[in-house]
Amino acid sequence: MDETLQRYRESIDNIDAALVFMLAERFKVTQAVGQYKATHALPPADPGREERQIARLRQLALDAKLDPDFTEKFLRFIIDEVIRHHERMREG
Repeated sequence: MDETLQRYRESIDNIDAALVFMLAERFKVTQAVGQYKATHALPPADPGREERQIARLRQLALDAKLDPDFTEKFLRFIIDEVIRHHERMREG
């Protein structure tokens, strides 16, 4: 395989690994949030917070020259998964 292509692929592999570990850390924190919400009878979703986060991350995407629509879809997927986990925690 071409050395340049191999280096690119190694970089992608490293970035993918970092993404997985960052997501794992994020989910550890959101799990704690879910426990807190369940204990304090708070709703699993916070639409105002979600919209503020999306707006903030869309701007970060623009700053990083990343498609903000892609960023929003990615974040929505994560938010939906977190809410699903929070709902399960609340149900017991």
